[in-house]
Amino acid sequence: MNRQLLWIFISFLVAILLFTAASPQPKELNLAAPDEPVKLIFIHHSTGENWLADGYGNLGKALSDNNYFVSDTNYGWGPNYIGDRTDIPDWIEWFRSDQTDTYMNALFNESSQHTSFSRSLPDPGRENQIIMFKSCFPNSELSGKPNDPAGTYGDLSVAGAKYVYNELLRYFATRPDKLFVVITAPPVSNRTNAENARAFNLWLVNDWLGENKYTQNNVAVFDFYNILTADNAHHHYQNGVIIHKTGNRDTLYYPTGDDHPSEKGSRKATDEFVPILNIFYNQWTADAPIGPPESSIAPEAPSEEAPIPQDQPHASAASPATSITLTDFETDSIPGTNGWEVFWDESSNTSIQCASQANTVFSGSRSLEIGFDISPNAWGTCAFFYDSPQDWSQSEGVTFLLHSAETGLIFDVHMYSGNSDALESYVYTIESPADSTDGWMPISLGWTDFHRVDWEENAGTPFNRSTQVAGFAFGFSTYPDTPNTGTIWVDDLSLFEGLSTSEPQSMAEAPSYEAELQVETESSNGFQLPCGSAMFALPSLLIGAVLMKRNNWI
Repeated sequence: MNRQLLWIFISFLVAILLFTAASPQPKELNLAAPDEPVKLIFIHHSTGENWLADGYGNLGKALSDNNYFVSDTNYGWGPNYIGDRTDIPDWIEWFRSDQTDTYMNALFNESSQHTSFSRSLPDPGRENQIIMFKSCFPNSELSGKPNDPAGTYGDLSVAGAKYVYNELLRYFATRPDKLFVVITAPPVSNRTNAENARAFNLWLVNDWLGENKYTQNNVAVFDFYNILTADNAHHHYQNGVIIHKTGNRDTLYYPTGDDHPSEKGSRKATDEFVPILNIFYNQWTADAPIGPPESSIAPEAPSEEAPIPQDQPHASAASPATSITLTDFETDSIPGTNGWEVFWDESSNTSIQCASQANTVFSGSRSLEIGFDISPNAWGTCAFFYDSPQDWSQSEGVTFLLHSAETGLIFDVHMYSGNSDALESYVYTIESPADSTDGWMPISLGWTDFHRVDWEENAGTPFNRSTQVAGFAFGFSTYPDTPNTGTIWVDDLSLFEGLSTSEPQSMAEAPSYEAELQVETESSNGFQLPCGSAMFALPSLLIGAVLMKRNNWI
């Protein structure tokens, strides 16, 4: 080798050594639990309840063992019962609405348990530092296409879900003193929209923060969805790095008879989540401020390019300011109708009874009792239909009192419009909360809570308040190959003209009506409590065929 080549070679080696010395080395991930108790709050419904529970997912105990003081929200929690609403579009109301300050003040200062799990640490005081939030499995039924870009409003579609999460970053950026942990919605067994769910959750994990050029360390994502899709699917720490590995499935691998993840799936999620949470926490605390910045009091106004819809869902919201009674159930008759009528899938062994009765009431002397035994994959409904369509446009929504025989009963609330030969069906699905078994719970649904059923034209569009109303119903369907059996009672069905702006009484503070109940109530079967969302709907075409024989609507 001549001298010139030797110098070139030496210079090349020196350059490599200098580059290696100057290049930043990967920062070692810190798996250590916090040195002092850290306050964490988890926003969830039934799948989260199972995940937290001792003897099921054991997450509550595992977090406590890692020095996290865990509180949670569930049905019935918070101002305007905001805890009832955890679907993806509802996060706008939580984090990007004119009520955000109210909700966040309550959330940051909540220190109570609303479900049962071990909590061995004493309350360390101060605000919650970590905010975990999760939608339930019906939110994996996203419409649209896998690669749809973000839309301009929030709904249960790929585009709508991306819009919602992009908007959330506007609030999260104002609170670098809080760590926000997104838990992806668990999968369902139905393959219809599985590809969309997979694509959206991959976007959340891999692209969401980057696309928005979000550089703060106070937002993290844990792919609960992915972990539950296959035995070899993971989101965990291994050999010094966080590994996100998909399997060969995109539907629920750990079922229970419905779409709630099993104990095995929930415990797998606990084992993988807790070490990652420690990593998230340690990365965040490396540069987290001690307190909120002065500019964090109110969320930034939404951009003109992505306006927030004026009407946000408020199922089970605050008590109506004023109301117009549709029926108090003192008789079976409702003016302008044939009263309550029962429809069911006559090809099955389904049975359903629907009539006013005097044994279990909220006010007056009677309420509506609906007993249902729905065969797997069948349906039944208790409905009334007007002789001529009605104008309800001056009201804000519908409200009623609910009592249920057990927690976790699933039923639909239906609004019908159109003519008897072409009914349009709008639906909202409710899971009976725990408070509805102890007494009576107010349920208030705004018109935009009701969405067009999947099999009809313009599926997913909200009910237009100017549309004339043809009928109203309580409906019952089933999870695939699973029966749906139970009893609910309804009283004081009304239209409301506004919601009270004051914070409603919690159910613990509200007067108890247990003394008035004359029936035995059954306890919930374990932890299998369904999530509330627009999951089920009844075949309105079949109902319409019956009505055509009776009504001659124009």
